[in-house]
Amino acid sequence: MNIKITGSGSYIPNRIVANADFAQHVFLDEKGAPLTYSNEVVADKFRQITGIDERRYVESDLVTSDIAFFAAQRAIEDANIDPETLDYIIFAHNFGNVKAGAIQGDLVPSLAARVKHSLRIKNPKCVAYDILFGCPGWLEGVIQAQSYIKSGMAKRCLVIGAETLSRVVDPHDRDSMIYSDGAGASIIEGTDDEGGILAHETASYTYDEAYLLFFGNSYNKDHDEDIRYIKMYGRKIYEFALNRVPQAMKECLETSGIDIKDVTKILIHQANEKMDEAIVNRFYKLHDMVTPERVMPMSIHKLGNSSVATIPTLYDLMLKGQLDDQVLTKGDIVLFASVGAGMNINAIVYKI
Repeated sequence: MNIKITGSGSYIPNRIVANADFAQHVFLDEKGAPLTYSNEVVADKFRQITGIDERRYVESDLVTSDIAFFAAQRAIEDANIDPETLDYIIFAHNFGNVKAGAIQGDLVPSLAARVKHSLRIKNPKCVAYDILFGCPGWLEGVIQAQSYIKSGMAKRCLVIGAETLSRVVDPHDRDSMIYSDGAGASIIEGTDDEGGILAHETASYTYDEAYLLFFGNSYNKDHDEDIRYIKMYGRKIYEFALNRVPQAMKECLETSGIDIKDVTKILIHQANEKMDEAIVNRFYKLHDMVTPERVMPMSIHKLGNSSVATIPTLYDLMLKGQLDDQVLTKGDIVLFASVGAGMNINAIVYKI
């Protein structure tokens, strides 16, 4: 038996926010002082580093569990299954449901329970739960689903990655321009078809790295001190990712027994174009190779960084021919990799 993704779906919000839309923002430094250069310069440097031209935000009447439900419906339809046959619903996110204008996240009941409710699943043995694993959450959910299926505890799982980061960003922090909203979902099940998950790797670095991404106060010192926003030490994260992710990818590939020359695509978390390029280049350098052209598809230019949703969304778009000049076809060898808050790293080698 092989364990495969038999259906995929995604939800990309309709609201497009371009870099130019940040022109009127008042960006401040960590001490609360205005930046010494114009927002036009901020936006230009931002685009050069991250590759982001625009991102997507959800409409004000939607929350994370809503867009996850939309993606889940599409994955179920794509797999052509009865949702009552699902054994697990595993939902990766970071902040729960945050309503527009609210100052609290809503995590009770779990977002997975809400999606199960919205899908109108009656089966009580369909177990629904959330995982908080930073940006690698969807990949970790897939790894957990694989373990359930291999052990005989499940036959079919729904794994979701969804986030509405636009609700937790500090408007005075230029890093807020990175983040976006979105949802991706996949059906994971055992099958006699060739391919599937060939190997996986996961690690958590917490001794010195646990708080490289965290919740902190606004850079605007007049803001309510009890309201927190997503914050990061960008340079330290870049250095950590460059030092740790390529090695995890290498170890995962070695476990799979696949030759690096047979890797068709690398689907890496869409965090930052320059960082992702550096990670993949370092990975190939570990094998004394130059990075092949077009091996690393990117969606960040138009969709931004939607955390747990970036990889399943990218996968879905490619599989369905909706990403310009980048597709996935049966037999392709794909290396998934992600890094994020925790700090967590994981990778999967997968044959389409």
